Amino acid sequence: MSDTAAAPLLTSHKTRPVKAPSIDDTIETYMGATGALQLLKAVLLAFAWAFDAQQVFISVFTDAEPQWHCTGADASCSAAVASPCALPPGAWAWDRPAVTSVVSEWSLKCAGPALVSLPASSFFAGCLAGGFLLTTLADSLLGRRKMLLVSIVSMSVAGVLTAFSPNVWVYAALRFMSGFGRSMVGTCTLVLSTELVGKRWRDTVCVAGFFCFTLGFLSLPALAYTFREESWRNMYLWTSVPSLCYSILFYFLVQESPRWLLVRGRKQDAIETLQQIASLNGNSITSSFSMLHACTMNNDTAEESGGDSVFATLHSMWERPWALRRLAAIMTASFGVGMVYYGMPLNVGNLGSNLYLSVTYNALAELPSSILSWLLMGRINRRSSVIALTGAAGVWSLACVIIPQGAARMAAELLSFFATCTAFNVIMMYSIELFPTSVRNSAVGLVRQALVLGGVAAPVLVALGRERSFLSFGVFGLVVGCFGMFAACLPETRGKGMSDTMDEEEHKEAAVAACTVDDADCNSDLV
Repeated sequence: MSDTAAAPLLTSHKTRPVKAPSIDDTIETYMGATGALQLLKAVLLAFAWAFDAQQVFISVFTDAEPQWHCTGADASCSAAVASPCALPPGAWAWDRPAVTSVVSEWSLKCAGPALVSLPASSFFAGCLAGGFLLTTLADSLLGRRKMLLVSIVSMSVAGVLTAFSPNVWVYAALRFMSGFGRSMVGTCTLVLSTELVGKRWRDTVCVAGFFCFTLGFLSLPALAYTFREESWRNMYLWTSVPSLCYSILFYFLVQESPRWLLVRGRKQDAIETLQQIASLNGNSITSSFSMLHACTMNNDTAEESGGDSVFATLHSMWERPWALRRLAAIMTASFGVGMVYYGMPLNVGNLGSNLYLSVTYNALAELPSSILSWLLMGRINRRSSVIALTGAAGVWSLACVIIPQGAARMAAELLSFFATCTAFNVIMMYSIELFPTSVRNSAVGLVRQALVLGGVAAPVLVALGRERSFLSFGVFGLVVGCFGMFAACLPETRGKGMSDTMDEEEHKEAAVAACTVDDADCNSDLV
């Protein structure tokens, strides 16, 4: 009688093989419910985002163009003069000491927008180069933990050296090195922190990382105001040295992702890591690892990941049209979001308001953005959220072109930046769900590089926008609004389980195409 009753539950109205345990299910079983200590460790890991934010936006203050005034030594100098470039050397002076900014210390005011924007563009170019060259290492040779440690240390060392730059060319080169090292900090932090906790806490850990990014962003106007009469070099020292100290703490406290270890076939290392996590959660692994063995045998993940080939993960995506479509669509949307996300804070100097307050307002806009992102991920479709948010960001950015300087223009800029921040957060969490464990870090890394590629163009547009606001705010609005529409090509992932291998995700893709709306049993298998 019991056999007869159980049969329909196993087969439904179609005959299906019993599903092998997935890596995700296996880890949930052995790790147990995520405890307070493990959650605290994940949040500590997420704090790397704070140092990431500092290096991204530090040039808002170090490369700012200071105010100047007439000295009265020349009658041709008056308040009506828009630029001091045509004035003789003794007719004008900076309002603050020249050492407070690289623009004033190295006399870049009249050197043209290309040279003024060179350091910031070099930083984003370094992020772009590092992302393409290093992103696969976290999925192949080094893993998430080692890659993140190398990134933090190299970013911090480059930041310390930047404080001793003798000229703008060395400064730009060191900013490139800092960007190259920093390129994997956000990606590895996001992926590793979500892979170290259970399903229930993934969104929470993601949002914790976004909060830490906001804290790092908020610390910059406070530091800049403190050193407003001193050298810009202090900014780099006070952001880079704490980052080096954090890397030491990270080395001793953070483990490698057990999911990555299983995907790479390092079963014993995964078991040891799971034992450490389970002990933090108040559990002990005393049973045999038969489920773990079955999981790794059925999911031939080490073979799929291509052994130790650095670019094997990219090759595995290249072979699958569905993966390329997803990657191309989300990277296109990310490019537009990145241009506004990185460009708006650099562009606040063109609003005609107090620089410290403007940057603080932009940083504070990220706090409600993080909360809204968390709410959206739990209740609203990812795809429609990206389209709506990028559209809103585009409209408000275009509004900045026609609104005159003042409180209304500042409000429009903040609304555009708020919508962009929320879209940025949703895209990052969305990209984690779109790709399986075996290629997740590489895919998320490429998505972040698309964001950074938008940031590469932003400083030049900001410099050009000092004369015509359409070249900054207008271009920002058109790009983010139009490119965000590409998210319509992506599948919806809300409520779906995370795959471990490309084959597993491919089977899900095929199952979605085969399922009908009324086939409840079929759809339940995809969760």
